[in-house]
Amino acid sequence: MSKSKTTKNKPPSQDRYEKDKPTVSARVPKEIRDRLRVNLAKQGKSLADALIAITNDLEIKGKSFDEAKQEGYEEAKERYMVLFPCDTCGELLPITSPKAKRAAGQFMCDAGWGHAKCHERRRQQ
Repeated sequence: MSKSKTTKNKPPSQDRYEKDKPTVSARVPKEIRDRLRVNLAKQGKSLADALIAITNDLEIKGKSFDEAKQEGYEEAKERYMVLFPCDTCGELLPITSPKAKRAAGQFMCDAGWGHAKCHERRRQQ
């Protein structure tokens, strides 16, 4: 009587190897599999190399929504927030209230701020 594959005793080293490096499989269309094989062969890489590279890329690019949102907020804050020094202590304050925004706009208007093109046109008249 022959033993089936499931009852066959494996050497301990093979058992450890399979536990340490489990099989990963996926079903894809034949065209995709063929393209994958060709591209990997051109680069001299194995499927395992490709999976490791993809996993590393996903870890780098895969930020959570909250992390990406916070990063975008910080970038926008740095780029667009207008700060002015307190007239008493000198600490920088953001212009956030509608009243402060109107005052800043009025100050810039009174000081002659405007489009460079508009100033150029006025000078040429």
